[in-house]
Amino acid sequence: MSRPTRRLVIAVRADPVICGHSGEARNLAEVALTRGFDDVRLLTWPIPTLQAAGLPLKPLDRLLPYSPGITVERPESVGDYRVPDGRHIAGLTGRLVELLSEPVPTVCLSMYLVPHTQVINEAVNSARAAGFNPQVHTIAKAVGSDVTNVIRSCLREGRFGAATVLLTTFLASDEVVAVSDYTRDEIIASAEEVDAHCGTTFAAQCRERVTVSYPPIDSSAFVPLEDSAIDAALSKRGLERGKYILFLSRVARAKGIYDLVIAFGQMRAREDVTLVVAGTGPALEHVQAMAKEDDRIVFLTDVDDDEKPLLMAGCAAYALPTKPEPDFVETFGIALAEKALAGGGPIVTTLTGGTGEAVGDTAIIVEAGDIGALADALDKVILAMPDEEKRELETRARAHAMQFDRVAVFDDLFKP
Repeated sequence: MSRPTRRLVIAVRADPVICGHSGEARNLAEVALTRGFDDVRLLTWPIPTLQAAGLPLKPLDRLLPYSPGITVERPESVGDYRVPDGRHIAGLTGRLVELLSEPVPTVCLSMYLVPHTQVINEAVNSARAAGFNPQVHTIAKAVGSDVTNVIRSCLREGRFGAATVLLTTFLASDEVVAVSDYTRDEIIASAEEVDAHCGTTFAAQCRERVTVSYPPIDSSAFVPLEDSAIDAALSKRGLERGKYILFLSRVARAKGIYDLVIAFGQMRAREDVTLVVAGTGPALEHVQAMAKEDDRIVFLTDVDDDEKPLLMAGCAAYALPTKPEPDFVETFGIALAEKALAGGGPIVTTLTGGTGEAVGDTAIIVEAGDIGALADALDKVILAMPDEEKRELETRARAHAMQFDRVAVFDDLFKP
């Protein structure tokens, strides 16, 4: 087998994890094959490790295949039970050092500073120290959880040393990007807090260096959708086009799922539509218990990537009343942009974090946490909004979301 001429390695929580950034990695990998990379690898975690972590996962028997030329590597851990932590990180780092030892020009992209950027930094340093002289360019992409969960939690708890390590890790990469303007602003604000406490200069470096790269979406999976395919998918689920409100996201408090279930109970239109909750997550069992007596709420926990756009396209409205929580803020809202591409009923959401960047002026906005306003907005969409206005919103939403197509995002991120 001939040696590759150009390699892309993406360190990420890849499929089967239900996470927008696993989709980002897939989309960037697919475009890379058309942009001169002849060896593309996703460096990720063994499936048993993901299962043990309790992460929401897609059905393993229905994962979409990757194109030939994309290899998903799941290195086994290094060491035995006497190394309680870090064994899997050692496996990831060691495998990347092996790849960097080959004389192949390589771009390494990490999504999540902890631990993926740490893995890449350590592997590059080790390869150089070993004398391999790797031809490598590194890009670190800060996603929502890096800031709203990891860095912000360090600052809340006064753990400035840990925050310093995270920012140092981020800025050690050749390029540093954020998933949205909101995320970039949050990075700078966090850096300012660390600077004020420690006398560091992280904020100035972040202002100068951090750029924005929106999540890449495969628009061809959402546009166009055949009416027959939509109707067939809905029929299998016992649903009718335009007769349900869709929540399709991680089932968690920060996504506003509790607010939505309560709002649905207050809606005048609840006898005309069902509420479909599609997804899994930490709040699923509790929400199911809340809705146990309501036969107009349907739960779908096995929706795959093929079915997702069809459910989006057939709904009367898509509701994602996301709200800021201490451990999570919606730093973009990939599902919102995907819904905009798929078409169907209007999007009802909040201006939380970066959601405004995802939907522009094409969604119906309610105040985060305002259950009455959420119920009123959904009632308006279902009972009062003219079809012409719905179609106009749908057209504008799709046009706005096309800027997130994976080819455009890839070309902007991987400029020559």
